[in-house]
Amino acid sequence: MTRRHLLSAADLTRADAEEILTTAASMHDIQHREVKKLPTLRGRTVINLFFEDSTRTRTSFELAGKWMSADTINISAKGSSASKGESLRDTVLTVDAMSVDAFIIRHSASGACHQVAGWVDASVINAGDGTHEHPTQALLDAYTMQQRIGSLEGRHIAIVGDLTHSRVFRSNLILLRTLGARLTVVAPPTLLPSGIGAWSARDGFTVSSDLDAVLSGDDVPDAVMMLRVQKERMSGGYFPTAREYAVGYGMTAARYRALSAANPDVAILHPGPMNRGLEISPEAADSPHSVILDQVSAGVAVRMAVLYHLLAADTTEVAV
Repeated sequence: MTRRHLLSAADLTRADAEEILTTAASMHDIQHREVKKLPTLRGRTVINLFFEDSTRTRTSFELAGKWMSADTINISAKGSSASKGESLRDTVLTVDAMSVDAFIIRHSASGACHQVAGWVDASVINAGDGTHEHPTQALLDAYTMQQRIGSLEGRHIAIVGDLTHSRVFRSNLILLRTLGARLTVVAPPTLLPSGIGAWSARDGFTVSSDLDAVLSGDDVPDAVMMLRVQKERMSGGYFPTAREYAVGYGMTAARYRALSAANPDVAILHPGPMNRGLEISPEAADSPHSVILDQVSAGVAVRMAVLYHLLAADTTEVAV
């Protein structure tokens, strides 16, 4: 991968994605060492610029940079001049003038990372922009699934929940298809993105509003990803009650038991944070089929791999 930025899952060819996932497997071993440190990015400066709250993404990017010996600096909107009214452009140009090597940006506005990439000399990694994309989440999801079920070529994967507001859905749809998976997306009609019928016809995925039908029959999914209901992005009533949503579209205990009986090797994912009892029951979230904590662990390895390929791949070997 020779690009300077990672803004969308569409930036990655299949060869790019497989190269990152192979590197991530090497990086993952570091988490089990007593001393978790590589010299790979020594002398590099990485800025985590987060305008939205985050636990998993921000912490894993910070660990990824530090474990590779980069100087990693966290900047949040509340602690920056943005809280005084400074524009995004002025903020990033100010920091870029300090000769940093990479920006990792999370922002509430879709397309913000693309804009920043046109303003700065540093590399830019999209850590989530509005309802647009979250490419490193898709990479870590793919890595997690590969570790559990093997190659994704021809595998049936279902993505369930709040599709309208989910950047995770959009990046996963692109990347999983790039890796050869078959996709079914499931949501109540009110949470299906506008124009998804034409989109599915063009890109070759299946759309349904009947979760039980998707989880049963002759083509039971190999992996099911439950998406968070993003209440903070909802300005109206997308479903009557939380209970009705859980009954119709949540991974309830009964639905989990039926699914795991139909496919004993199924993997259950959730990008987090979870609304237990809404999108997923505690029984499913804490089950042997759940790979939710594996996703968290994979996040550090995958983000180490992305930083390596953007900032060091042309000049260094992967020393693990």
